[in-house]
Amino acid sequence: MLIDTHCHINIIVKNKFDVLLNEIQLQHAQKIINEAKQYGVNHIVNVGTSVIESLNCITLAQNNKNNYSVVGIHPGDCTQNWQIDLKTIEKKIKKKKEYKIVGIGECGLDFHYRNINKQRQKDVFKAQIELALEHSLPLVIHTREAADETLTCLDEFKNEENLSGVFHCFSQDKSFADYALNELNFFIGIGGIVTYPKNDVLRSIVLKAGLENIVLETDAPFLPPQAIRGQKNHPKHIRTIAHYVAQLFNTDLQTVARKTTDNAKQLFFDI
Repeated sequence: MLIDTHCHINIIVKNKFDVLLNEIQLQHAQKIINEAKQYGVNHIVNVGTSVIESLNCITLAQNNKNNYSVVGIHPGDCTQNWQIDLKTIEKKIKKKKEYKIVGIGECGLDFHYRNINKQRQKDVFKAQIELALEHSLPLVIHTREAADETLTCLDEFKNEENLSGVFHCFSQDKSFADYALNELNFFIGIGGIVTYPKNDVLRSIVLKAGLENIVLETDAPFLPPQAIRGQKNHPKHIRTIAHYVAQLFNTDLQTVARKTTDNAKQLFFDI
């Protein structure tokens, strides 16, 4: 059994962000989920980026067995109304069992673009860390060109007993990985980019981290494995990523599937 710990089926099936899924799109989603099952991907975690997309992830979780939702505000989606948005999300979190909510995210910091409000991003991130702690949920963290600032935000909470999480689509350096694994006891999320020819540093980090510290993800429809680069990613390609990781560790697919599935269940304990 394989688990896609970070997917956006809600984005795969439609052309516009921040619109609620309709019945035709939900039927399309079901086909994607069924196809993933044929590749041994039996569990999928769909991750929100805004209020609307978080609601879409909840809908997918409620409509499909073995699908789960992560809800939150992406750093690129935090507006001046973020406090209102977060209150809307918190209302759902208070019914996390009913809505199959297993984490908060994807949250974090993204300083890639110009003219962003860095302080607002930090405020939104810290608010979501506090929300995760209050409701005993793991964080799903997005960090881009903001490594030091991300760790500074987390460092404030590192002694909290129930702080847990994963650095989604890990692409940081070795020192960041060491801190994430040894100081925060977080997992690192490994997706299609580990297969890219120029990513030797990431491969060395994965080998050093060991299978006990990684979970597998697609980030579909984004970041497809090398074999299908330029195409839309799909949760079924967790199997492709798992095969690659097995080769990297000189082991078999079953070992990678078993260990990363155990890790995902440890991270998202309601799966």
